[in-house]
Amino acid sequence: MLKAKDIMSTDVLMVSPETEIAQAAKLLIERHLNGLPVLDQNGLLVGIISQSDLVFQQKKIPIPSVFTILDSLIPLSFSHQIEAEVAKIAAIKVAQAMTPNPVFISPEETLEDIATLMVRKQIHTLPVVDHGKLVGIIGKEDVLRTLIPVKKNQR
Repeated sequence: MLKAKDIMSTDVLMVSPETEIAQAAKLLIERHLNGLPVLDQNGLLVGIISQSDLVFQQKKIPIPSVFTILDSLIPLSFSHQIEAEVAKIAAIKVAQAMTPNPVFISPEETLEDIATLMVRKQIHTLPVVDHGKLVGIIGKEDVLRTLIPVKKNQR
């Protein structure tokens, strides 16, 4: 049974929370990656910046809906939720746009559990962490590669 350690990439490209958004976007595009782990100055995984996070920046700023009852305005959305969306749209640094506290897996996670997690949580990039240290990363392409039979050298 295949495990994360069998299919993960160990040459992991990562960014810091202080990396500029434009630089992270350039890395994602040039390297054809879905996401990059974000590590703090101590090497701890603090987030993941994904293509989806950067596409989010291009959306329209939400305008809160309200209705009136007895001359009082009642908001239909929470102001802190709107503030968070506006902050993410206006992000300049990775820390402002990343998904904090990302889902991660251990090197011993099975392929079936990895695929299930990716589908259930709509995740395309999973950091692999062992004893608190980032040791690899698995993207959806790594999972797809397991479907291709390996050809043995023929003589």
